[in-house]
Amino acid sequence: MQTKIYKKYFTHKLIPITILITALLLGLYKRPAEALEESNRLLKIGVIQRFGTKTTDKITLRATPGDQLTLSFKTPVGKETLTTEKVELKIKMRPQEKALLKERLILSSHRSYENAEEDAQLWKNKGIEVEVTQPGRWKVWAKREVYKTPLLRRWLLESLQANSNTNVYLDLEVLKQRPTAYWEMNGYTYHRHELDITAGKDIILVNNQFNQDTAIPEERRYAGSLKLQPNAYGSYTLVNNIPIETYIRGVVPHELGAWPPKASLEAQAILARTYALRNLHRFVADNYELCANTHCQVYKGLDVYPETDEAVAATRGKVLTYEDELIDAVYFAVSGGVTADFNDLWNGTERPYLRPVVDSANNIWDLSTNSLADEQNFRKFMSLQKGFNEEGWIEFRWREVVSLPGIVSYLKSYFREKKSPFAQIETVKNVEVTERSLAGRVLKMTVETDKGIIELNKDEVQNAFWVPWSTLFYLDPIYKPDKTLWGYSFVGGGFGHGVGFSQKGSIKLAELGWSSDRILSFYFPGTEIQPLSESVTFGQK
Repeated sequence: MQTKIYKKYFTHKLIPITILITALLLGLYKRPAEALEESNRLLKIGVIQRFGTKTTDKITLRATPGDQLTLSFKTPVGKETLTTEKVELKIKMRPQEKALLKERLILSSHRSYENAEEDAQLWKNKGIEVEVTQPGRWKVWAKREVYKTPLLRRWLLESLQANSNTNVYLDLEVLKQRPTAYWEMNGYTYHRHELDITAGKDIILVNNQFNQDTAIPEERRYAGSLKLQPNAYGSYTLVNNIPIETYIRGVVPHELGAWPPKASLEAQAILARTYALRNLHRFVADNYELCANTHCQVYKGLDVYPETDEAVAATRGKVLTYEDELIDAVYFAVSGGVTADFNDLWNGTERPYLRPVVDSANNIWDLSTNSLADEQNFRKFMSLQKGFNEEGWIEFRWREVVSLPGIVSYLKSYFREKKSPFAQIETVKNVEVTERSLAGRVLKMTVETDKGIIELNKDEVQNAFWVPWSTLFYLDPIYKPDKTLWGYSFVGGGFGHGVGFSQKGSIKLAELGWSSDRILSFYFPGTEIQPLSESVTFGQK
């Protein structure tokens, strides 16, 4: 890879070739400043999403002791700045001069970004301009700036419905008032939709009394700058502008922990960096790049640890590639004994490096001769407890029991969110797994209800039933004493989507003495660790 990275500089007129080669061997010659900046580029991370959905939402920002915050915002005559040690951002509902009808043409709804992205591409292939959004579930909208008027939106809706696209619908909302962010300072109340916040020492403390992960307010430390800005849903996002290497420091300990062996932490750091750079387009509709929760990667600012900092530093600038392209660096907690193919969970182009891998350092099961698509093989595999990288973890094997009324409740909630007529179901008569993948993942389930047969596919299974920890499970019916069906037992393994890198599995492999590159090659066959450079492409956008 050295040749690829440096060959364009071998003929530099101002540097004799012998001097340049010597400098390269000694590690003294560096890439141009632009390339170095790109390797530690600023990311825009939405650390608080949808702030302002309730009037009780509040964010308190503080400077560290001895420092001050600088608040910058636009005014009718230019730009104004204020300095303070602390500011509280609150929400006030301000009346609209006249009621506003807000319309969004929803083309599809998805559990995962991956399926939303693939569906968006299918709409684009039909000549329809779209955007991927996340008001709750991931959704594909007809692009607002293209279909600007009610007439255009209704024309598109009728055209699609006439071509059997029955799941397309208009989401209508009448707005008589609008949430507006404000703060009070020096006897004044400032109402602004955008606010930039910096600190002299480059650290801002954030106490979030609007928290999607926990009901308990907690203060976090963020390096870089912050910006409060409107999003696509009528509320606000607090965005952290942060160099990628600092961001990775705040991801690794909260995705994997700070206690695993060094090789496991290094592998996680490489994946976190790769994932971030490949997924910068997720929140284009909201004008930032990544979120800070499990829909992207868990990021908690400068809540960092020496062990994970060491792993981040040791892998600085390194990414995982396949044929010089950043891979889809997906990972999860526990596989349940076998990882999944990309297409076991998501639609779209196959990833050659995301294939089923038996999660064991030993040859415990041969998928080529004993496919887990066969129900008998699958149940035998799930009865195995020993010999796997993840054995002993509570998520490795599990069992969840659900009554028929419980299943009805889950399904009604799921279909209500999707605006589906199946939200009106009252009874479930039968549930069945009808198709599995080579790796045993549920590809298709059918549910017999009073409103007809429902078919659920791939990762939507988890959304519809809620109880499965993964799609690696089978069903056992449970009967009442009178032999009538009471419900089902979901018997399975693993936690998460199961595609790519098993975090708990990597810990075992590191304990066995495997290096980070060997661990990554095990979970992503055919890939290569490279320094981020101009020879590496960022992949699909």
